[in-house]
Amino acid sequence: MNKKLTEKLAPGHTTCAGCGIPPIVRAALAEIKDPVVVVNATGCLEVTTTVYPYTAWKVPYIHNAFENAAATAAGIDAAQNALRKKNGLKKKAKIVVFAGDGATYDIGLQSLSGALERKHDFLYICYDNQGYMNTGGQRSGASPYGADTQTTPFAANDIGNNLEKKDIMKIVAAHGAEYAAQSNVAYLEDFRKKIRKAAKIKGPAFLLVLQPCVNEWKFPSSMYVRYGRLATETNFWPLYEINKKGEYKINLQIKKRKPIEEFLEGQGRFSHLFVRENKKVIKEMQKRVDERWKELQKLSDKKP
Repeated sequence: MNKKLTEKLAPGHTTCAGCGIPPIVRAALAEIKDPVVVVNATGCLEVTTTVYPYTAWKVPYIHNAFENAAATAAGIDAAQNALRKKNGLKKKAKIVVFAGDGATYDIGLQSLSGALERKHDFLYICYDNQGYMNTGGQRSGASPYGADTQTTPFAANDIGNNLEKKDIMKIVAAHGAEYAAQSNVAYLEDFRKKIRKAAKIKGPAFLLVLQPCVNEWKFPSSMYVRYGRLATETNFWPLYEINKKGEYKINLQIKKRKPIEEFLEGQGRFSHLFVRENKKVIKEMQKRVDERWKELQKLSDKKP
């Protein structure tokens, strides 16, 4: 294993085989110069890296509840500013928040909104596995339309989740964040570039990273990169950036978009859609994906 990648997060953790969270954390921290302090909301990352009495963290680390990771980051930023004025603190630590979609789209949205509004200097990284995977796969605000979850199970007259996922990128951009980007663990070089850009920014920066969940998406552990790539190749999860002026930039133009079925097929959470009576749901999903892609193209400086 590359020594640099384990300098800040040790191999001693209990994430599932095929989980993309450790690569996300290691790639991010490898691109950020010390000093750094990590704030971590309750979730998969927290429970698998802090199994009492051990820890996999080799940097200053604070665990928070679901709802207050961004508030803690704001407090650290305020404390560092005060120390700089009072005691001449020479170098501020880079504050990096890691949180899942439940702690970002839903439970922690209020504190994230406040920290963004006040323009605190921190980098917020949401690893989005599209549900409350730490507690068994309940629906979150990031769960896609048509997915079978523990709280939106499919049934004879029910397709599963009938709600559209929140557009958290638009929500963050509406707060005037200095930088926001959507990335994907299956495209690590794109992610690293965005981390390098975000790390240089003074003020709030936000990265949303797709993290295919082996357990709750229900696919073989060896295939998380495949499903990550298919998410982008079908335009289900495009890669793009939004600057502080609200200008969009698409980072990867898919020349020949693959049909959404290729992303859905093989995932247990969508297996119920492949029976005859539910085929119309897949058509609806394709329609929604295409509509969102067209909207993104209009917003972007790259036209079709």
